[in-house]
Amino acid sequence: MNGAHTGAFSVLVTGGSRGLGADIVAGYLEDGAQVATCSRSVSPEVESWLADPSLENRFCHRAFDLADRGAGAAYVKDVIDRFGRIDALVNNAGVAHADTLALTSDDDIDKVIDLNIKGTLNITRAVSRHMLTKHSGSIVNISSIVGLSGYRGLSVYSATKAALDGFTRSLSRELGSRGIRVNSVAPGYLRTEMSHGLDADQLGQIVRRTPAGRLGEPRDIYAAVRFLNSVDAQFITGHTLVVDGGLTA
Repeated sequence: MNGAHTGAFSVLVTGGSRGLGADIVAGYLEDGAQVATCSRSVSPEVESWLADPSLENRFCHRAFDLADRGAGAAYVKDVIDRFGRIDALVNNAGVAHADTLALTSDDDIDKVIDLNIKGTLNITRAVSRHMLTKHSGSIVNISSIVGLSGYRGLSVYSATKAALDGFTRSLSRELGSRGIRVNSVAPGYLRTEMSHGLDADQLGQIVRRTPAGRLGEPRDIYAAVRFLNSVDAQFITGHTLVVDGGLTA
């Protein structure tokens, strides 16, 4: 990848081709950042960003499986070559599987764990090595309220999201003295793919149980991610910021 280095803020967002990830990418692009993202496939959103001449030097994407350790490390190197640095990493990529544990297959368990945990560990290791050389950086892991509260049929997914919060706390201790902050954002029910498959009665019940009186919007999560990656949050690390309208209060 070729491109001129600039002074713009540089962020890598995993799983940025659709859903919440695409909204995080869009938010950073609107804010003038240099944005790299990766996903298993190219979506219409990615195609539109790649085709936008005004983003030629500010956006890059590669399609690969994040569970592929070598591919992830190679992409991180390419992003650094193109943008000069990575100031922030947003670990958004993840997959959910809804079923009781007794009925969940080995393949489904492996798929969720390989992406949600192993993929996140691999890409974070590659990015953190770069951040250590420049003694600065911010990492935000997108976890979930299902990692904080039990939800029937989501035991495997919940386990991986709870693992991300534990990962956040431990990694913040490892990297804090080197100027690198690590935090989590735990979204509640959003008006995105997380609420897909829920009928009107189920959505209504969630809204009634939420003190804020509505489902979350992607912009609510982007605002939290942007804050945690900003200088305004320079004394916040090892924290899980719950953004759920009070649902788990």
